[in-house]
Amino acid sequence: MLLEVGFVASIYFGTRLFQHREKASKMLVFWKRSKPQDSGLKEIAPKEVEPHKLPEKYQTAKIEFVKKNDKADHYLKVSVAHFGLATIRQFIYPPIAPLYLGILAYNSFPLYRRAEKSLIKERRIGMDVLTTIGSAVGLAAGQYFAMGLGTFLYFMSDKIIAITQKHSKQLLTNTFEQLPHKVWCIRDNVEIETPLDEVHVNDIVVVTIGLVIPIDGIIIEGSAMIDQHALTGESQPAEKSIGEKVFATTVVISGKILVKTEKTGQETTVAKIDQILAHSADFEDRTQLQGIQWAEKASLSFLGGFILTTFLFGTSAGLVVLTSHFGTRIRILAPLGTFSHLKLASQKGILVKDGRALEGLIQVDTILFDKTGTLTNTALSVFKIIVCDDYGEDELLTYAAAAESKMTHPIAKAILNHAKASNLSLPNLDDSKYQVGYGITVSIENRVIQVGSARFMKTEEIVLPEKIEQAMSDAHTQGHSIVMVAVNSKFIGAIELQSVVRSEVKQLVANLRQHGIKHIAIVSGDQSPPTKKLAEELGMDDYFSDILPEEKANIVEQLQKEGKSVAFVGDGINDAIAMTKANVSISLTGASSIATDIAEVVLMDGTLHHLTDLFEIAKQLDTNLQASLGMSLVPTAINLTGVFFFNLGYTTAIVIKNMAFFVGLGNAMLPLRKIEKLKG
Repeated sequence: MLLEVGFVASIYFGTRLFQHREKASKMLVFWKRSKPQDSGLKEIAPKEVEPHKLPEKYQTAKIEFVKKNDKADHYLKVSVAHFGLATIRQFIYPPIAPLYLGILAYNSFPLYRRAEKSLIKERRIGMDVLTTIGSAVGLAAGQYFAMGLGTFLYFMSDKIIAITQKHSKQLLTNTFEQLPHKVWCIRDNVEIETPLDEVHVNDIVVVTIGLVIPIDGIIIEGSAMIDQHALTGESQPAEKSIGEKVFATTVVISGKILVKTEKTGQETTVAKIDQILAHSADFEDRTQLQGIQWAEKASLSFLGGFILTTFLFGTSAGLVVLTSHFGTRIRILAPLGTFSHLKLASQKGILVKDGRALEGLIQVDTILFDKTGTLTNTALSVFKIIVCDDYGEDELLTYAAAAESKMTHPIAKAILNHAKASNLSLPNLDDSKYQVGYGITVSIENRVIQVGSARFMKTEEIVLPEKIEQAMSDAHTQGHSIVMVAVNSKFIGAIELQSVVRSEVKQLVANLRQHGIKHIAIVSGDQSPPTKKLAEELGMDDYFSDILPEEKANIVEQLQKEGKSVAFVGDGINDAIAMTKANVSISLTGASSIATDIAEVVLMDGTLHHLTDLFEIAKQLDTNLQASLGMSLVPTAINLTGVFFFNLGYTTAIVIKNMAFFVGLGNAMLPLRKIEKLKG
C-alpha cells in the first residue's frame, strides 16, 4: 500500500514538474517576442473595447467565477466516480486497484495543489496540508471507502461555495447587466437611439415609463414617479421633477423626463456602491481573526495529536484527529456571513463602505448627532406670521411670497410653500425694479415691497416696532429666523421661520436605547437655548452648543478617553474632523460630498429611518459570526470526544465534519435568503 502512495505522489510531482517547465518555456517565447526589434514597423494600436460589455474588472471577475464553477462541477463529478470505485475496491472487487489509483490521483490534484501553495507560498501548515497527509495515510491504511466519501464531501463543499459566491457576486454584477444597451439621446433637437457607452457628461437622455434610468443626472424637463428601492431601500416611489437628481438603475413608473447626464458607467452612484460592497467583505473581522489564530496555532497540535494517537490507538483513530481541524471552515464561513449582511444592509438602503464598521457598531455605546441637516431637515417652515399696522396675515404673506418668488434659498422656499398651502394668488412683479442685496426690493401694483433681515430694514432706514424687537429676542432663544416685510418703506410685519425636526427622530432615540446605546447627545454650532430645548424634546442625554468644527472632534476624543465607543452622525463639512475621529462615522445621501466621502456608512434614502436597521444588522452579523465560529468548533469537539471515548470511526468523523460545514454555510447565507424573500 505504501507503493500506492508513492505511485500517486510521483504522478503529482511529475505533472507539476511538467507544468513548471511548460510555463518557463512560454515565458521565454514571450520574452523573445516582446524584445524590441529594429524592424522599422510601427506599433499596432490595440483594438478598442467592444461596447455594451461589463466594465473590465467585472468581466474578469465573472469569467473567473464561471471557471471556478465549471471546475467545481467537473471535480465533483469525478469525485462521484472516485467514491464509486473506492466502494467497489473496498467491499466488492479489490483487483480494480489500478483504475482506482488513476482516478484518485486525478481527483486529488486540486487538494495537493492547495497544500503545496500553503506550504511553499504561505509557509504554514493549514487544513489542506493536514487533509493531504490524511489522504496519504488513509491510502496506506486501506481506508478507501472513507477516503472516497471524504473526497466527495470535499468537492461538494467546493461546489456549494462556488454557487454561493456566484450568487453573491451576481447581486453586484446585475447592476450593469440590467442597464439598457441603447438609450435615447437628444442630438440637434432630435431623439436618436444611442449606445449607452457613447453617452457622455452633459448629454440629454430621454427616459419614459417602464424604462431603467441608465445614468446619474438632473431632470431638465418633465416629471415622473421613480422606483428607487434598489438604491434607497424605500418601497414608496419618489416623485421627481425639474432640478432634482435621478440615479442609474432606478425605474420610471410613470411620466417622461429629460435628464442631463452627470455621471455614466463606473462613475454612477450605484456602480460605486457595488465596488464598495465588492471590497467591503475582504477584511477579517475580530471573530474571524480569533478563529484563524486558534486554527493556525492548533495546526501543529493536530498534526502532533495525529502522530501520537496513531501510535497509541491506531491509524483510524489518528485520521479522526487529523480530520477534526477547523481552520478552513472559519476562513470560508466568516467572510461569507459578512458579505451576506453587507448585501442585506444595501437592500435596506444602507451603504456600508467598510465591513469593519458593522463590527464597530457592536461596541458603540454613545451616539453624537449633528443638529442642522442631520436631526433637522434642510427645509424651513413658517412658524408664525406677526402683523403690524392694518395688514392681515394673508396680505403680508402674499407680498413676501411674491418678492421671494424668483429666489431658491430655503427661506424663500418656506415662504412660497406656505403661501401655496394657503391657496394665495401671487401678483406679477415689475422686473425693472427687482433688486437683491441684503434683502429684496420689488415693485408690485405701484407699491415698493421690501423683504429681508432686520439689518436690511435698518439699512433702508425703516423703523422696527418694539413688538418686533421682542419677537426677535424670543425667536433667537428658540433658534428661529425672522424675515421682515415693509411696504413703501413702512414696516408691516414679519414671518418667523423654524427648522423642522425629522419626523423619525423621536422614535429613533427610543429605538437606539433598546439597542444598548447608553448616551445620546446633540453637537451643534447653534446657541445654547434652542439646542437645549431640542435635546429635551427628543429625550437626549446631553447637548453641546456653540461648538466650532474642531471642537466637535475634541468632544469625540474626550468621550473616547472616558472609555466610550462613539458613533458620529453628520452631514456637513463642519462635521468632517469629528467623523474621522469617531469609532464609526455615519452620513446621509444629500449631505455634503466630503461628509459622505469620509463616512463609513451612508444612509441612502437621505433620512435617519434606517439607522436602527443598521444596528440590528450589526447585531445579526455578530450573532452569525459567533454561530459560525461555534459550528466550526462543534464537530471538532464531537470527533475528538468520540475517538477517545466511543471508538469513533474515520468515515463517521468525515460525515460529522462536513455536515456541520453545510449547516454553517446555510447559517452564513441566511441574509441572502431574506433578500430573496424581500424581492419576492
